[in-house]
Amino acid sequence: MELRQLAYFVAVAEEGGFGRAAERLSIVQSAVSQQIRRLERELGVPLFDRSTRYVRLSGAGERLLPEARAVLAATDRTRQVAADIRAGTDGVLRLGIVQGPGDRIYRTLNELAAVAPRLQVRPRRLSLSARLSAIRSGELDAALVRALTDAPGLELLPIWTDPLYVALPVGHPLTRSADLRLEDLADLPLRLAPREDNPPFHDLVTDACRAAGIAPPPGPPFTTFQETLSDIGVAAPSWTVFYEVAGLPEIPRVAVRTLAEATLTTSLAVLPGPPAPAVRHLLATLARVT
Repeated sequence: MELRQLAYFVAVAEEGGFGRAAERLSIVQSAVSQQIRRLERELGVPLFDRSTRYVRLSGAGERLLPEARAVLAATDRTRQVAADIRAGTDGVLRLGIVQGPGDRIYRTLNELAAVAPRLQVRPRRLSLSARLSAIRSGELDAALVRALTDAPGLELLPIWTDPLYVALPVGHPLTRSADLRLEDLADLPLRLAPREDNPPFHDLVTDACRAAGIAPPPGPPFTTFQETLSDIGVAAPSWTVFYEVAGLPEIPRVAVRTLAEATLTTSLAVLPGPPAPAVRHLLATLARVT
């Protein structure tokens, strides 16, 4: 059974004759008749009662007509959905996400839904290595990544730049300044998580210190973010550097200051080449959300 046979069947039924159906379809009448006969043989039932004076639906034809129309309508719908997918306004976008800062991710998804309401975004929160592997394997279409400067086999498209912050004890002389430079912190022990915990961020901090010409002495071990900041407030003077995820922390006896010369870049990791239409919509939306 071919779609054109169903289209010819519907045309003959609606026009009430093979000649008028052929005119509507812009083909010769013999082609319409031939395809209807083939369809009847395949279905095993007559679709029309024919005489020299009229052509009208048979009982079987009357029953099958709505089914044929439904098939043709579904075909048209499938073509339209495919066209919308090509345009990026429909389909599924599998996106690796990061947390924060603030409600930026949620605002991005809400604005994308307003631009392309039929585009289904499936966010997934994975580790950095898992996000990158999922893009390479095709399990994700794109993923947000922080502080990453190189990803073999992938392209990194910068999206946002955010400030970095320093946490140090309240009352330390450096807290008199609203913004700190790395040179100011050269002699104060630095609490930095092991590189294996977050290689891109660890490299960002150490590279920035190297560029500033400083090598801060290592401070006590960095455990969790909350525990480390709490310990900074009560232990011997030390400092750590962090980026905002869910608002700036308020910890007793801990002061937070902006780090003047260092920033954190969030990028969208994708496969090389022209981005897919849905990814283009995502990029445009990300650029609008600050």
